[in-house]
Amino acid sequence: MARYTSWFTVEVPPTRLQQLLAEVLQSCNLDVVYHTSDYVMAQEIPGQTTFARLVVVEILTDKTLNTTTETRINVVVKNEELPLQMNNHCYQMFQQVNQAIADNRQWQLIESICS
Repeated sequence: MARYTSWFTVEVPPTRLQQLLAEVLQSCNLDVVYHTSDYVMAQEIPGQTTFARLVVVEILTDKTLNTTTETRINVVVKNEELPLQMNNHCYQMFQQVNQAIADNRQWQLIESICS
């Protein structure tokens, strides 16, 4: 199973965070299937790739580090594909999601850590 993670600290009002995360995921051709106040789950829309390569993105909000303006989010991108190549489909989607988060003009990116 391929799995990639990253952390971001963004400056955004907490009341707008969930809506903005959903918009970012939709811009990456992902469908939000579940969300709570501190968790968002989205899946890649079928039809563009094989079933095993379909990506699931989970975004968790770290409420212990939240301030009135800054929020830390943990992004996990995964699928059932074995990561036999460095530049596999899951990694490409990971890069796309990270870029969309970093480039979003609705918040200010304070920090990002990709692993």
